[in-house]
Amino acid sequence: MKSFLTLPVLFLALFAISCQEKAARQQIVVENTMDAHRAFETVSVNLTTIKNDGVSGAIIVKDAKTGEVMTSQEVDTDGDGTVDVLLFQPKIAANATKTYEVHFGAAETGTKGDPSCYSRFVPERTDDYAWENNRVAFRTYGPTAQKMVEDSVKGGTLSSGMDAWLKRVDYPIINKWYKKELETDGSYHKDDGEGLDNFHVGISRGVGGIAKKVDSIYHISKNFTSWKTLSTGPIRTSFILTYADWDAAGNMISEEKKISLDYGQNLSRFEITLKGTDTISAGLTLHEKDGDIGVNQDSGWVSYWELHGDSELGTGIVVPNGNMLGYEHYLTERKDESNLYAHIKTNDGKAVYYAGFGWKKSGQFSTKAQWEAYLDRFAQQLQNPLQVTIK
Repeated sequence: MKSFLTLPVLFLALFAISCQEKAARQQIVVENTMDAHRAFETVSVNLTTIKNDGVSGAIIVKDAKTGEVMTSQEVDTDGDGTVDVLLFQPKIAANATKTYEVHFGAAETGTKGDPSCYSRFVPERTDDYAWENNRVAFRTYGPTAQKMVEDSVKGGTLSSGMDAWLKRVDYPIINKWYKKELETDGSYHKDDGEGLDNFHVGISRGVGGIAKKVDSIYHISKNFTSWKTLSTGPIRTSFILTYADWDAAGNMISEEKKISLDYGQNLSRFEITLKGTDTISAGLTLHEKDGDIGVNQDSGWVSYWELHGDSELGTGIVVPNGNMLGYEHYLTERKDESNLYAHIKTNDGKAVYYAGFGWKKSGQFSTKAQWEAYLDRFAQQLQNPLQVTIK
């Protein structure tokens, strides 16, 4: 008789636990309002809206229909040491809505090695800061490299421009390429099948460096003075670079860059905090000045497509929210100072834009038309972000 009484009690206990789990599951509803399929766009959910009701464990996002576990990442967006948002990338058909459930459980251990979206300070190569995802890679330069130039020491770099590393593989290459350059007879300036660094920056703006035009001259900062990594992971890498105040024809400008790069994207997001100006210009180097420019003022983007080595290369800047004030195809005989500029309005002391590239040899884009179609689609997606509702 005792065993027959135990079974109903056990059943009721399991039922109660099941009900508690279901009650704890919130839903994240994502709506696509565009007439196009959406993928590789990051949804950000404030962690203060996620309620665990006493359930312990890592946050797990599941497709409510299929049960598929979505790749996700918790991120500290402001560098205060506390994670504050949850990121994941839904795939949603045109004009469709998709529902995801919030579960709690054991965190995935992940794969060994560097995450897909990765960045770090590189002291072994003077003091670069480098970042990458599965499609593109970049770097820029720190104070030691600047001082070497100022002291006439060989090997330094004086530039606040953004360098493009032309990768054509979807796995991380930053650490591998630096090791090849510094510890072997090989060089990242030679393509051994993964791509190479053959993109000259100099004092140009590279891919998205900023400048302030006063009269007919563009003024620029020097190398970054300090750095802080905010996140690396499967969805996003982000970091902050600070710069010494710089002079623009007698007007002192302070500058801090918060840069992030998401999985599946060719463009990094730049959020520039500025004092001393209410407009700024972001530029694309014109190298030999023999490429083709493209401009769409209404959508807020500029593009440069050029022959590059034994291939072709497109670079671009996208300015969201109608904040692109204009552009200039700036040509000069001064070395590395010819750039295609997008003029950008600041809001509350911040300028926001996206900058990046597409290399033909990577297989991502074959023509100028394909590259500009990507920029146009990217701009449209910014104008029509995925709508997120927490239930």
